[in-house]
This record gives sequence, C-alpha cells and structure tokens, in this order.
Amino acid sequence: MRAGRFGALPSNRCVPPMFEKLLAGTVLAVCLVLLLRMLMGERRRQRMDAALRPLQQRLRSWAHSLRQRRARPQPDAARVAEEAIERARRGSWNGNVYTPKSFKRPTKH
Repeated sequence: MRAGRFGALPSNRCVPPMFEKLLAGTVLAVCLVLLLRMLMGERRRQRMDAALRPLQQRLRSWAHSLRQRRARPQPDAARVAEEAIERARRGSWNGNVYTPKSFKRPTKH
C-alpha cells in the first residue's frame, strides 16, 4: 500500500477528510452537551431538555424521511414464495435433500 495524500492511507479513499472532521466535531459537540447536562441541576436540566425537544423531533423526522427515500420496494413475498415452491416441485427429494433436475447427469445408452 503506497502512502497517499493523507498519510499512510491510500489515495483512493471513499470518505473525504472533510466529512470525517464534520462527523468528529458533531460527536464532540454531542458529548459536551451530555457532559454539561450531567453537571446541571434538575430544574436547569428540565429546561434544557424542553428547549432541545423541538430539535430532537426535527432530527428524527429528517432521519425518517431519509429512510423512506432510501427504502427500495421489495418484491411481492407471495410471488417469490410461489416461485420457490414451483422450483422445488421440479426437482427430486430424497428425505430432506433437494436435488434439482439440472444436477442429474444424462444417462448413457
């Protein structure tokens, strides 16, 4: 592995370094907020939670919308099951071992 532009990592990285810095900064900010929350008194903690609740709801709805956009339509389960059953009927069964007809060797005459 040759050294790339970013040290010992290869130069054809999938994740840009800016994204990594942004992610690290976000994680640091969340950790600091949680630390401050632990150090606060009960009343201040309740006020802070109430102030951050709308942000939490917006983040959840954003994440939900991302999941919905990325969701791919799955094939109809009944149709897929029926196709598997039909393939199984075409083969032969020896106990619980299924052997498709395509595995059988042609007989010599």
